[in-house]
Amino acid sequence: MTRTSVPYVSPADYTVPDSQACQQALALVKQFSPEFLVNHSLRSYAFGLAMSHKVKQDVDKEVFFVGAILHDIGLTDYVAQQDTFEIEGAIAAQAFAMAKGLSAEQADLIHEMVALHNSVGVAHQCDPEIALLHFGAGADVAGLWIEDIHKKTLHEVLEAYHDQGCQAGMIQLIQDQVTRKPHSYMSTMVELGFLKKVAKHQFAYKPT
Repeated sequence: MTRTSVPYVSPADYTVPDSQACQQALALVKQFSPEFLVNHSLRSYAFGLAMSHKVKQDVDKEVFFVGAILHDIGLTDYVAQQDTFEIEGAIAAQAFAMAKGLSAEQADLIHEMVALHNSVGVAHQCDPEIALLHFGAGADVAGLWIEDIHKKTLHEVLEAYHDQGCQAGMIQLIQDQVTRKPHSYMSTMVELGFLKKVAKHQFAYKPT
């Protein structure tokens, strides 16, 4: 698929779903996360939906939003910070989903979305919700798959959810994780140059 044939996705398509689970998940993230992390999670949701053409399958938008907005909850004080942040976040997100009335199957999928969102070489082969969160988060923090997002959609997402402070904030959070959890999966990612990729990433377009 060429850049010119990438489909446009309008703001209406990535509006926060009006369900109790989605609204309360957003409120939880806003309570425990700095603004840059809230916006990163919202952009990851929007960018993931903007790349739905990559999976060719329908997505449960309620599940996708809850998983996307909570995917970095393991970087916050909402969790105990005793295990790798993806796993702690996945457990917390699954428990949240169950408490808000989602089915066990939906909660399990949210667990896997959060647990695998950094899993290069694995996530893209999984359920569409897992793959799209992987794509959306990767696009936002490291500029991966940007060519698979329509230019107008990219601009509108950045207008809606600015990325001011995200780069420096994410680097600081990741460095803190590596310091506290030297045997975590993220430590291996950093050794492979992930932070350098994050530091180099700049959206070609900046919102006004």
